Amino acid sequence: MLSAQAKKISLTVVAVVVIVTTILLIFHITGKNPGSARAELLGFVPADATSVVFFDVEQLRASPFLATLHAWAPQPDEDSDYRQFVADTGFNYERDLSQLFIAISNHGASSNTLVIAEGKFDRQKIAAYLGKTSPPVKQGNLTIFQIPARIGAKSASFAFLSDHRVAISDSENLSQILSVAVLAPGRAEWQTRFDRLAGSPIFAVIRQDPAIQNIAANRSPQLAAFIRQLPWITLAARPDGDLLRVVAEGETITDTAASQLRDFLEGIQLLAEGGLNDPKLRQQMDPEERAAYIELLKGTEIDKIGRVNSKSVRVVLPITEQFLKIAKIPAVGATPTPSADSPESASSQKRASKQAKPAKKK
Repeated sequence: MLSAQAKKISLTVVAVVVIVTTILLIFHITGKNPGSARAELLGFVPADATSVVFFDVEQLRASPFLATLHAWAPQPDEDSDYRQFVADTGFNYERDLSQLFIAISNHGASSNTLVIAEGKFDRQKIAAYLGKTSPPVKQGNLTIFQIPARIGAKSASFAFLSDHRVAISDSENLSQILSVAVLAPGRAEWQTRFDRLAGSPIFAVIRQDPAIQNIAANRSPQLAAFIRQLPWITLAARPDGDLLRVVAEGETITDTAASQLRDFLEGIQLLAEGGLNDPKLRQQMDPEERAAYIELLKGTEIDKIGRVNSKSVRVVLPITEQFLKIAKIPAVGATPTPSADSPESASSQKRASKQAKPAKKK
């Protein structure tokens, strides 16, 4: 017979097994692991995708830095259409959205976008809302609702993949886009980058996207030339206490290209620091604004990283709450205009008057 001590140990082991089994059953029945949902969403990359953007809204909600980001971001007024949408569907993205996956296939003249969202959806209400403008049609195993296009845009297709997951695309055949994405042979290349960004609630992975190259060309032809040499670019943001760490990484094939890109970025960093220390600019610039930019530049890290098949240049930017307050000023567009009798206005008028005078003939 078992001793009293042995019986206690046996009962404890049984109790632990029962508790763990119960927790696993409850977890399996009530919902998925957020990490599992994230992995599943990232598996929908189309074969011809050029950019993937991912938001883990649930992870962001748990961060104290979210309030800072929310205060910094422009706050659009809720129009009557959106309020009616929330009332009709019961879906509010600030409250009900968990994860968002966006894949863009941009090939110059043509482009397609695929959006997969995970969250809390009232399937019956949303289907009734969408059915008002478009009766559902079958595409393979999916029930598709067409979303009418606004002027200058393409119409979109909407489908429930489950009670907690929806898909939206401006492609004509959403079912085909999803089935091809699941079988995409190049997914391993994307997955390698996704794995590196596993802890980031916000990230983007870019593979030779013409849109990014065009944006860079409009700002700096030299930067655009470097970007054309980068097969992959990753961007990620992760709250870290009272900071938001933004990491940008560009992959190159050769060590020479990586060294040139690092030197170019370090040169920009030095030029910016020198400009902020210019005596004239120091007089014109708000001290708090200048201090925020100096803090950002001094905290910026630029490194070259060697991997087996590629070389990378990584830039880490520490975004502080103070910097976000400064960065918000241009977005508002409410630069105060000095009064007519103020010293600043008077000096501006004198400069304008001198510039307006025609040059004297010699």
